Amino acid sequence: MSGEPVVLIPGLASTPRYYAEQVAALWRFGALTFANHTAHDSMAALADAVLADAPPRFALAGHSMGGYLAFEIQRRAPSRVTRLALLDTSARPDTAEQTANRRRVMALAAAGQFARVNEELMPNYLHPDRLGDAALRSLITAMADDVGADAFIRQENAIIGRADSRPTLAAIACPTLVLVGDADRATPPDRAQEIAAGIRGATLVVVPHSGHMTSLEQPEAVTAALVDWMRR
Repeated sequence: MSGEPVVLIPGLASTPRYYAEQVAALWRFGALTFANHTAHDSMAALADAVLADAPPRFALAGHSMGGYLAFEIQRRAPSRVTRLALLDTSARPDTAEQTANRRRVMALAAAGQFARVNEELMPNYLHPDRLGDAALRSLITAMADDVGADAFIRQENAIIGRADSRPTLAAIACPTLVLVGDADRATPPDRAQEIAAGIRGATLVVVPHSGHMTSLEQPEAVTAALVDWMRR
């Protein structure tokens, strides 16, 4: 085992509970830190905050928005990031349509309709076969409630303002895992393929029968991929 600290970043409106099924396997490699990605409304400020709290050198994994933030952290401190895992994310910036939709749901959240926002987003989160899974839906809703509307709005602002990470993919030199659910609607498999193709030596894992929330939908497959990543 490497004794390597690991920093895990949840996605939009998610908490450390997103990685609950991976903790037992990952803690054996080194100390686990869960990044707080709720306090600022820009990727730059969030990255600086994570780096201020992180160990001197660490493995870094981010899901969805956490992946956007992981790109920013890696750009700012490449010598500190020993390995990188990008889970159900994209290197691309928002399209105009995506930004418009984010602003629409931000307005709903600001108007006291955050619960409606979470329900609206659920079909983009889960594999169609899991949309009726009450326990899974309840967990996703509970995480969103823990984040809250104000932090959700800050997160969406940070996502809207994020950089295009495609031009810097080739500069990533650490062992990198790129993972995606085969039915991910939010950040589809072609986005993961694009990232993996741009990073020399990256490993691409497509998780069968999963949507965007792979660590919750197919936890064993995600744990296996992360353990293999840590052993590289």
